[in-house]
Amino acid sequence: MNKFSYAAAALAAVSLMLTTSSATADDDTARFIWSTGIEYSTGTYGGVDDIEDLYIPLQGRIDFERVSFDLTLPYLSVRAPAGTTVTDANGEPIPGSGEVITESGLGDVIAGVTLYDLVYSRDLGIAIDLTGKIKFGTADAARGLGTGEQDYTVRTDLYKFFDQFTLLGSAGFKFRGDPADLDLENVWLGSVGGVYLPNEITSIGLIYDYRESAFAGGDAIAELSGFISRQIADKWSIQFYAFTGIGDSGADRGLGISLSTG
Repeated sequence: MNKFSYAAAALAAVSLMLTTSSATADDDTARFIWSTGIEYSTGTYGGVDDIEDLYIPLQGRIDFERVSFDLTLPYLSVRAPAGTTVTDANGEPIPGSGEVITESGLGDVIAGVTLYDLVYSRDLGIAIDLTGKIKFGTADAARGLGTGEQDYTVRTDLYKFFDQFTLLGSAGFKFRGDPADLDLENVWLGSVGGVYLPNEITSIGLIYDYRESAFAGGDAIAELSGFISRQIADKWSIQFYAFTGIGDSGADRGLGISLSTG
């Protein structure tokens, strides 16, 4: 169940890098950015029936020269067999076995902080950022919209800059909460990809994401995502993206659109 998945998070990290990293920033003025969007994904996730997911986040972010703080408030709607449980905003769901129903409501609120240019070399054209995130267990666990527990993620992002192209590599680890009725594993995650800038207002990218399964012995999740982002006004940008899962544990397919200003 993707829900602005790690694939989308990686795309957001790329946009963050392109617009606010101190590798390209020229002042330390605080800047507030907000964004919203809608994402749809579907897959069986090892079950029998399709699980359809609609995710609508509202995110606020404040950027300084070397640090950024963000908060995401999501709305979630899931059409799935009764008894299905969403493990987190970027993990596989646990398929239920009852009749297909729809549950909707507040998803898990996510707060994050990013430190820019933990390592930076203009001569080598590289930058390394460090991000920490907390997923609060705000989604209704009784309705299967979440686990009711907090999760913690630490991730480092490496950028290699060329004239019109940027290579991206990420590696991270997720520490999961301990729900009473679920046995979830802490997991490694990562991504590799690239972003091409054909002009000053457009970026095109391709990202491959990998995440270990939340369940002992489960298949890892692998996804391939592509996006195009374009500035449409002085302070507005829009992004379209699509993704597909590789294997049974991830979403079969999904697509989304996001709009940001700041």
